[in-house]
Amino acid sequence: MTEPQRTVPRLRLGTRNSPLAMAQAVETRARLCAAHGWTEDAIELVPVLASGDKVLDRPLSEIGGKALWTKELDQWLGEGRIDLSVHSAKDVETIRPAEFHFPAFLPRADRRDCLVGAASIAAIPEGAVVGTSAPRRAAQLLNLRPDCKVVTFRGNVATRLAKLQAGEADVTFLAAAGLERLGQSAVGAPLEQDEWIPAAAQGVIAIECRADDAETTALLTAIDHAPTRAELEAERALLAELGGTCHSPIAVLCAPEGRGLEMRAALFSPDGAERIEGSVRFAPGNHAPVITLAADLLARATPGIAAHFRAADPARDG
Repeated sequence: MTEPQRTVPRLRLGTRNSPLAMAQAVETRARLCAAHGWTEDAIELVPVLASGDKVLDRPLSEIGGKALWTKELDQWLGEGRIDLSVHSAKDVETIRPAEFHFPAFLPRADRRDCLVGAASIAAIPEGAVVGTSAPRRAAQLLNLRPDCKVVTFRGNVATRLAKLQAGEADVTFLAAAGLERLGQSAVGAPLEQDEWIPAAAQGVIAIECRADDAETTALLTAIDHAPTRAELEAERALLAELGGTCHSPIAVLCAPEGRGLEMRAALFSPDGAERIEGSVRFAPGNHAPVITLAADLLARATPGIAAHFRAADPARDG
């Protein structure tokens, strides 16, 4: 009997092998297959162990920054072992290697952070231990609740929830989009954006390929979501102008406002004691007002804030 012929994948999609990253890869595959009329076996999911998933006992900023999420995928993509890679956009460095580009961003999911262990910032118990390794979350929390103590908390969603259950902290933060993609939205209480500003690019799945790969680029362009791209490129333009990295406590919210976009950004000192904020409205694709906002924030930055931001430098990580 002749064995059935195995379908040769059209594309090899690289992803970190965490449950959330795999969920994002599955969503990417589904959208590509729907756009091009393919069956699922046309796209092979290729899990890659990222450096950032190997060391979990120290903050990311101490062990190499956001590049630890992209390093192995970049290597595999550059070597041609995969055709495209999928990322959580907020985990991607502001300055990327010129040999790669992003032909597609998927429609943005919930931008908000969720608080796990308390119903709101105000409801966190006095003097509570809060687990997070994100400078933005730590500084923003301490700005609102200086009585709390922050401890390092890293790992995937399941790991962090297990640490919370074990009593290593009283509360922690998780991205609402990640919980939604894992079917665990009930785990946390979403923090409304008038009180708590999320991370730049939060809720966005970014799809990358080699800049000289015209065929893959064309295939990916079919699933690009233009409104999300407009928001994301504006947020990344702000980060680049501020010189923000994974060390920098910065919160950014860019959302539709009328026919344009409105951006709100806040910079903090790491201890949360100092905070400055600004906002701007602009047309999609017009980043001049965003650059003006960055200049205004830097001009008003206190010494405790300014030390963590500087003119963009391609050699910097994050």
